[in-house]
Amino acid sequence: MIGAIVGDVIGSVFERFNTKSMEFPLFSQFTRFTDDTVLTVAVADAIMSRDAQADHTHLYTTKIKTYGRRYPNAGYGQMFRNWVASDSMEGYGSYGNGSAMRVSPVGFAFDSLDEVLKEAKLSAMVTHSHPQAVIGAQAVASAIFLARNGESKAAIKQFVSDKFGYNLNQTLDEIRPVYKFDVSCAGSVPQAIIAFLESEHFEDAIRKAISLGGDSDTIACIAGGIAQAHYKKIPSELVERVWSFLDAELQDVVSRFNERYNPTYYL
Repeated sequence: MIGAIVGDVIGSVFERFNTKSMEFPLFSQFTRFTDDTVLTVAVADAIMSRDAQADHTHLYTTKIKTYGRRYPNAGYGQMFRNWVASDSMEGYGSYGNGSAMRVSPVGFAFDSLDEVLKEAKLSAMVTHSHPQAVIGAQAVASAIFLARNGESKAAIKQFVSDKFGYNLNQTLDEIRPVYKFDVSCAGSVPQAIIAFLESEHFEDAIRKAISLGGDSDTIACIAGGIAQAHYKKIPSELVERVWSFLDAELQDVVSRFNERYNPTYYL
């Protein structure tokens, strides 16, 4: 899941100051991790904390609330902040891309596509219980699962298009000039997947995702998770720089998750 975190951290600068170019510095004095990273780590922690008898839905809910309260200034939307501050354990019907930005650990952790689809839905429903948010999470998690198991980009594109109804036939050059900020799953997940599909290597996927504009950190987070699964390795200099932005607690969860589920990847 470190690929998703790399995408979030690099994209953090561009969420409010969009670029439509692929030529930009990857890091600056304003670079940071955002809610995408915090909640990705929360999902990973939930997965590693379960046992055979665990109520997985309750575990996702508890971990996401815990991390949301622990990192209150990470850039959450208002509906999520209200939910975190409340006693509610139910989803609030959001169709936003929060479900998709945090789901990458699911794609790496489970051994069958059926499990991935089930767990992606559970992790989404905690907050984002709208059908489009569930679809967004399942699309990203299944793309990661297929990529890490060696499926081609063409096969991933076909599966996601057929299963979830996303139009992945547009090119980035067609999308970029007219694309605007859109935090819905339907308006950002397909674009992130296309950025991965058109990429030539990991960094290229991140640059292409950010070059679309819009919700840049989340689009890059989604593209980065899939790109890690497909390309297998992330340039060490990117991981090391991003690692320096994380605190010890986040580092610990990422390290343990990587050791358990991604032993061949860099970190």
